[in-house]
Order: sequence, then C-alpha cells, then structure tokens
Amino acid sequence: MTREDLIRLRQARDRVDREYAQPLDVAALARTALMSPGHFARSFRAAFGETPHSYLMTRRIERAQALLRRGDLSVTEVCMAVGFTSLGSFSSRFTEIVGESPSAYRARDHSWTANLPGCVAKRYLRQVRNGEAGRRAGTAA
Repeated sequence: MTREDLIRLRQARDRVDREYAQPLDVAALARTALMSPGHFARSFRAAFGETPHSYLMTRRIERAQALLRRGDLSVTEVCMAVGFTSLGSFSSRFTEIVGESPSAYRARDHSWTANLPGCVAKRYLRQVRNGEAGRRAGTAA
C-alpha cells in the first residue's frame, strides 16, 4: 500500500468520524478515497484492522453512548441522532457491542464520567469491535 493510499484511506475514515450520522456506504467512502469499492474495503481493513462498515457502526455506537449518558434524549431520539433508521437494528447493534441494551445503559449511573478529561474518557469508554462485548467481558462470544 502506498503512502498516497494511506492518506486517502485516512480521509475516508475522517469522513466517517465527521459524518457518522449521515447515510454512508462503502461506495461513497470509496469515492472519497478515489478507489473502487472492493479495493477500498480490502485496503481499509488492512490499514485499520476492521471493515469500513464496522468502523462506522463503532463510531455511531460511541456517539450513542455519549448521548445516552447525558440522559436528556430518549433511546429513540438517540437512535435517529446517530444515523440508525430502525430502533430494532440500533438496539441489537448497541447490545452486541456494549453488552447491554441502550435502555439499561441509559439507566445506569454515569456521574463518574462527568469530570473525565476527553482523552481519558475516549481511552476507557471506547468500544473494541474486534472482540465484541462477550470477549471483552471474558466470556465466549
């Protein structure tokens, strides 16, 4: 993979970080990276260790967690705010990644996170997609 390929892949990843709530698919991201969809998907996975879709879902769930911790939006409002169009799909994906339902996560006490610096919160609250919730908790997935 060339340096230019890596730069274009980072630009596509940055687009996901900025536009996670928008409808994004591999073809749109591949255009950002000036690659064919197949080549883009393979290159993205090789460069970042996960598929573009997996990366997008992780960003959406991370943002959903932040909104749910705030507590001023319903689960449905959070679902729509982060780019999901189906509450069922959102709940399933959230539970798969986080290990508990969005409602249960929202109901928990998150006051301990209120004064964490952003860099610390990002490090300790970020989800690990390559292992999923069950493996992170030490159970078979």
